[in-house]
Amino acid sequence: MNKELINDIKKELHACMNGVASAAMRQTEDYRVNFGVELPRLQMIASEFHPNRELAQALWNESVRECRILATLLMPSYEFDEELCEIWASEIKTVEMAQIFALNLASRLPYASRKAFRWIADEAQMLQIVGYFTMCHVLRLGEMSERSAEELLDHLECDIQSTDTNLRKAAVRTLQIFANQSDINMEKAKKIADYLF
Repeated sequence: MNKELINDIKKELHACMNGVASAAMRQTEDYRVNFGVELPRLQMIASEFHPNRELAQALWNESVRECRILATLLMPSYEFDEELCEIWASEIKTVEMAQIFALNLASRLPYASRKAFRWIADEAQMLQIVGYFTMCHVLRLGEMSERSAEELLDHLECDIQSTDTNLRKAAVRTLQIFANQSDINMEKAKKIADYLF
């Protein structure tokens, strides 16, 4: 990938920098570099390019917040194979990036449900969070089999009691979306955490 193009994108990001947001994110999020550029502006920048695997991968490799968000917007889902998906997911370090990755990319994959279950069952808490955010979008796209629903509920029952606040919040959100799908799902969800409904 043309390094000059990456540098031009980074210059544009720097020109859009929000110093206050950038400083706040450095205090609370684990980003090596961030410019504090808002998501709508990043979506506008992404719209200047055609989806391109090589460009997306080069942006992801920068380990810069905005570059990684752009990468999720520019990676063609049909070229995002499972091996690369695993690599990217394992490199996610923040809840914000987990949400963005799940929304912009993971949920659009033909193997999204399978990956979501795999990540939810992983020992790494950030991967579990990525899995739950992906599952939120999978659930919105349609019904799941009874067997899959039971497997999801087993994980949720454990993770809504997690001592990790971010994991617990992701699990609760997933349970709420699951419950809102049908009266049957609502009853199943209430058995796990009646206090949420």
